[in-house]
Amino acid sequence: MPQTITEKILASHSGRDVVEPGELVNGRIDLVMCHEVTTPPAITMMKSIGVEKVFDPSKIVVTPDHFVPNKDIQSALLAKILRQWVEQQGIEHYYEIGRHGICHALLPEMGHILPGTTVIGADSHSCTYGAFGCFSTGIGSTDLAAALATGELWFKIPASMKIVVEGTIPPGVFSKDIILEVIRQIGVDGARYMAMEWVGSTIDALSMESRMTLTNMAVEAGAKSGVIAPDAVTFEYLQQKPHSKNKSFAPVYSDADAVYARTVEIQVDRMEPMVALPHLPSNGVGVSRVAQDSITLDQAYIGSCTNARIEDLRIAAQVLKGRHVARNCRTMVVPATTSIYNQALREGLFEIFTDAGCAISTPTCGACLGGYMGVLAEGERCISTTNRNFVGRMGHPKSEVFLASPATVAASAIEGKIADPRKYL
Repeated sequence: MPQTITEKILASHSGRDVVEPGELVNGRIDLVMCHEVTTPPAITMMKSIGVEKVFDPSKIVVTPDHFVPNKDIQSALLAKILRQWVEQQGIEHYYEIGRHGICHALLPEMGHILPGTTVIGADSHSCTYGAFGCFSTGIGSTDLAAALATGELWFKIPASMKIVVEGTIPPGVFSKDIILEVIRQIGVDGARYMAMEWVGSTIDALSMESRMTLTNMAVEAGAKSGVIAPDAVTFEYLQQKPHSKNKSFAPVYSDADAVYARTVEIQVDRMEPMVALPHLPSNGVGVSRVAQDSITLDQAYIGSCTNARIEDLRIAAQVLKGRHVARNCRTMVVPATTSIYNQALREGLFEIFTDAGCAISTPTCGACLGGYMGVLAEGERCISTTNRNFVGRMGHPKSEVFLASPATVAASAIEGKIADPRKYL
């Protein structure tokens, strides 16, 4: 029976030769991601039923990232609980402040994500890791407790959606624009409980960082996971990372005649930069349509697990170099990890940002989820490289968030209103 990459991975991890969409299986977990927000409740649950040890400390990666450095007493307590638990369990892969990062950028950067594996994380954007050809999805604290205790978790086999992307990406258009266009077409529930599988010549030409932007936002279309088949780009990336360069793995690929619940075709040759208007990621429009409306901004934010890798910072710096952000538009740059922070510093990107009037933060999820370091007041507008623009996502329920690529955010910061980045590239 022909199988998709997702079906093959879940079948092999549940002792099956084949599986079908809708079936329930109990799957073996290869890697668990933990951070300070959702892990403490899971720790409490395990203790309440007498589970004293995790199934395998070597298969758990932990980093505080949402409210770091701790913004208040409550967040300090969450980080303390996480830190003490790591020591008690003997978990080696713990990334403390100073070598930490946003989890969905940090784990790939360190080489913890391998093709053909199963990865879970108690965070909805854990679907990011599927860019490496693994099955990866987000879970809640209860399922996290079960997985940490047993090394297994139940799954309903998702149907797969094939997204075929062809053509040469025009100047000023990036992978963020592609995912915003897909979500515009299918809606925030268009891939509900599906595996979004990306294929096509455009995908083949993307860097790993750009691919991660696509899979990161699968959940914004309601998907269970996102996935891209591993190739030479994947393998070269993994050879450069500390925990994957000497690891063996078994890549998995979809059969040519695998069955897909839906196929979406995207031609990028004539695409323009996209902006998702409040209050849904599916409210995408071409930037030329909104740039003429003079939508003024109070804040521009370049950060998050979606678009704060070194590639993203270089793009933003290219737009901002020799220019200055508008007086009315405070602008923040938040590198995704400590390593990216250091690399941006070495490359002179920070000088470009500070000369342009931007503020730079240590790695943190921060304002993306309305945590801190960029929270919006009533009536304020922000253009952001983040992944969600729901009501109240970054602050006051009467604030507004517009989603865009790092180039569009940087261009908009310069003009103090939503702007087309192509004039600056």
